[in-house]
Amino acid sequence: MTSTSHIVVLAASMRGERMGRVLADWAGSRVAAQFGSHDLIDLADCVLPDDEHLQPGGGAPTPISERLDRADGYVFVTPEYNHSYPGSLKRAIDWHYREWMFKPATVLSYGVQGGLLATEHLRGVFAELHMVTTRRVVGLHTPWYDLGPTGYAAPEPVTKAFDMALGELDWWSETLRVARRDRPYGT
Repeated sequence: MTSTSHIVVLAASMRGERMGRVLADWAGSRVAAQFGSHDLIDLADCVLPDDEHLQPGGGAPTPISERLDRADGYVFVTPEYNHSYPGSLKRAIDWHYREWMFKPATVLSYGVQGGLLATEHLRGVFAELHMVTTRRVVGLHTPWYDLGPTGYAAPEPVTKAFDMALGELDWWSETLRVARRDRPYGT
């Protein structure tokens, strides 16, 4: 049985020769199996306004604002760059504010050591935006060794761990959707 939550999978890397999109496609297939569908946002395809127009609490609507707003939860697929997450993801986060509020997120990070420092840095940012980060996250150690002719061929323990993280995301998505509807913050 699938959930009724609407989940956005966000591919954070914008580098050439990147793995992010391949991993986001794999994550999207797992999300679709759990939730029935998903919306994939690839930041490499997204043009945000110049930062000079950024205001506290976000900015003017962007090409992805409505898509983020419709989401009940998020899966962030991010590499670890220099012990953190990429600037492209920071810009996307900063350009939006209300869209993230009181929604859950899980992180699928990757890198030589699994990208978990990127995840840990995101947890503090997400908390500031009133987001709930799932306890379960997944760090992919050297996932380029698991590429096959059809994309990323996740080892069974990775698939199991990610599916468990999605189960937690499902619970938070349903719980927070009801809370946003029945007991909005500030009222």
